[in-house]
Amino acid sequence: MAKVSSDQLGTEPIGKLLVKQAVPASIGILVMSLNVLVDSIFVGNWIGSIAIAAINVVLPVSFFIAALGMAIGVGGSSIISRALGSGDKQKALKTFGNQISLTLLLTILMVAVGLYFINDLIPAFGGKGSIFPLAKVYYTIVLYGVPFLALCMMGNTVIRAEGKPKFAMVAMIIPSVGNLFLDYLFIYVFDWGMHGAAWATTAGYLLCFGYIFYFFLSKNSELKINISHFWLNRSILTEMGSLGFVTLSRQAVTSVTYLLMNNILFNLGGEAMVAVYAIIGRMLMFAFFPVFGVTQGFLPIAGFNYGATKYDRVKESIYTAIKYAALVATVVFAGLMVFPDALTALFLSNKENLPAEELATNTFVMEHAPTAMRMVFAATPIIALQLIGAAYFQAVGKAIPALLLTLTRQGFFFIPLILLLPHFMGERGVWLSFPIADVLATVVTGYFLWREIRTKLQTVN
Repeated sequence: MAKVSSDQLGTEPIGKLLVKQAVPASIGILVMSLNVLVDSIFVGNWIGSIAIAAINVVLPVSFFIAALGMAIGVGGSSIISRALGSGDKQKALKTFGNQISLTLLLTILMVAVGLYFINDLIPAFGGKGSIFPLAKVYYTIVLYGVPFLALCMMGNTVIRAEGKPKFAMVAMIIPSVGNLFLDYLFIYVFDWGMHGAAWATTAGYLLCFGYIFYFFLSKNSELKINISHFWLNRSILTEMGSLGFVTLSRQAVTSVTYLLMNNILFNLGGEAMVAVYAIIGRMLMFAFFPVFGVTQGFLPIAGFNYGATKYDRVKESIYTAIKYAALVATVVFAGLMVFPDALTALFLSNKENLPAEELATNTFVMEHAPTAMRMVFAATPIIALQLIGAAYFQAVGKAIPALLLTLTRQGFFFIPLILLLPHFMGERGVWLSFPIADVLATVVTGYFLWREIRTKLQTVN
């Protein structure tokens, strides 16, 4: 791979630069999303549809802990991008060292708490009935690997802040490919069942960590830290925390959403209804990979040029990112509207002589999931504005607007809707909450982004 300088973030044409940043990010997210998707397909076909529901119950707990690393990564990387843009290399180095120290301290503490309260957390997130024993096996094993995942998520955002998206892409691909290979080996060949699925996931985290560790030790990284950079600095932690809190809050709200959704749907239709949501959740992770890729590519461009006070380039990056993300979101929307039945069928076993309980669950899922999928993704074409708008405020270091806009969709609109609509519309009310929240959040974000562009980005340099 050719070495890329962070200075190019402030000089190359925005369209070319965004493609250069977003395509590797999209590929990396695609592979990670395919990993989640294919992993669920393997689990559903080789273990059973209830096993998919069990993983869905565990994800919000493990992902929240891992999101500590992502939050520290995003918050610190915003500082790093702006520091590199303004020529302050020492601040970038100190920030990176603080990111590593804080990630290790917080994630290890959270893992200890998560394991201590294991029998309370799993049922609280919907792991009831026949879901509980499978969820407990998966949860226990995966949680040991979560600190490595947190370090990977933190490190990946720093790699992007350095302007090296191809390395970040490889870091995302390695654990995904490794996990899928180990899924086949541990579940299908060794017949380890849920233990195999969990160990395959944990091993994938370790592979990713190994690659990112190598990157920062190699000559490819501009950030060569020493022991002094690991000592925590209050001013850096404060700035990092205020920006990273946006990402952490988003994941916290996502975890609360999983908790509410799993329990509401369990009450509406038992384990089978939770399995429907598990499949919808996998499609949500997979379908938006190109939009998230554009968003990831946009962040360092906006942050660097804002730090360099090149506001015309910041505005151009906003418009270009929204245009590209809206285009790919529309393509995703078309595919989901046309093929929901075929997509649902991928997750269900077609073996002969299935147990009666699993056969009944599969039949229920096929009857409910395709219609739910169409409703959930009904507003997909407009989500680009909401995601890019919220990302802009985070990229330029405006923590409070970034936090509020990030929480708008799930916290301010979606959670109240899923608490209210099911009382009047049952299952349909749950699924319709998704597009209604998307529309409302997009309108709010669009207004604040328009106001920012009109008032704060008018200086021409």
